[in-house]
Amino acid sequence: MEIKDNILQGDNIKFIKSPNTAGVFKSGAMDTIIIHFTAGSSAESAIRTLCDDKVASDKRTSAHIVIGQQGEITQLVPFNTVAWHAGKSQYQGRSGFNQYSIGIEIDNPGELTKSGDKYISWFNKVYPESEVVYLTHRNQTSPKYWHTFTEKQIEAVFDICAVLTQTYSIKFILGHEEISPLRKTDPGPAFPLEKLRDRILNSRQDDGVEENVMTLGTVKADQLNIRLNPDKTAEMVAKPLKKGQNVTVLEEKNGWLKVTTEITGWVAKDFIES
Repeated sequence: MEIKDNILQGDNIKFIKSPNTAGVFKSGAMDTIIIHFTAGSSAESAIRTLCDDKVASDKRTSAHIVIGQQGEITQLVPFNTVAWHAGKSQYQGRSGFNQYSIGIEIDNPGELTKSGDKYISWFNKVYPESEVVYLTHRNQTSPKYWHTFTEKQIEAVFDICAVLTQTYSIKFILGHEEISPLRKTDPGPAFPLEKLRDRILNSRQDDGVEENVMTLGTVKADQLNIRLNPDKTAEMVAKPLKKGQNVTVLEEKNGWLKVTTEITGWVAKDFIES
């Protein structure tokens, strides 16, 4: 993966030009990546919306990148060009983050509603329990149900952010929820935003993390509980993982591993072999 003339090049990447732009960034202004979820039914529907110039001018939106469920990447706006993804936004004394940032949209419905044994999006699509986590958003006080991101999506975001920081003067990676906390919840608690920042910007804080390197592992216990937090009393986020199941290790902390498969949560380190 590489960037040539402000366009991402590589396998599984295509370019569809959105007309919804506001010219090139001012020199030296762009220094931020904003992570979003689409809150829609598919990457294709998001792309249609982000390229639609038939709606009223104050309703038009766009983003630089859309990432589908299988990690497929579509670029809509060149990286040197302002897109309309941030809306009313403010962070650390700056406002209007369209003028400073590249927007990455990930195909994900976001928050789900539980009805009986079903997990339903706002557009009435039902998702299996294996694709749901029960977590508390950074801007909220109680846990809710969220759709998980696929491993391929997470890998694509990490790869794109890495090449962006190698090409441009990126100083910040933020969630939409951080620049518009009263309006937005994306990318939400199911996305490893802190891990992304740590990996790409080398901005680790001393919070007891022993390692922060993404590796692969396999469950060696017959059943392994996966929990909301690295604590044996923490709430379960899904049914136990099964012996032989492969996981991606996102983080290690005090004898626990934060892992992701179809779901993301914490497991006891002793029961994972690499």
